Amino acid sequence: MTDETTASNAAETPPDRLSTDPASPHYDETVLTRDVGIRFNGTEKTNVEEYSVSEGWIRVAAGKARDRKGNPITIKLKGKVEPYYKA
Repeated sequence: MTDETTASNAAETPPDRLSTDPASPHYDETVLTRDVGIRFNGTEKTNVEEYSVSEGWIRVAAGKARDRKGNPITIKLKGKVEPYYKA
């Protein structure tokens, strides 16, 4: 395998950890503009706030509840996380 092939495969794989919150150290606007999809335990999830593939968890909004800063209150779910770039 050449370095170009490795680089293109890495570019086609979303990062190990990503957050939609701009205050998070795992926020990456360039990755989010590519429209990342998440499969969690084989089911497509559309309300994921943050994920970690290596640790096997996602954070999803807990209904319409908000904290005092206006951010959604999230819960952590553990399982198999599969991020991918949508078409």
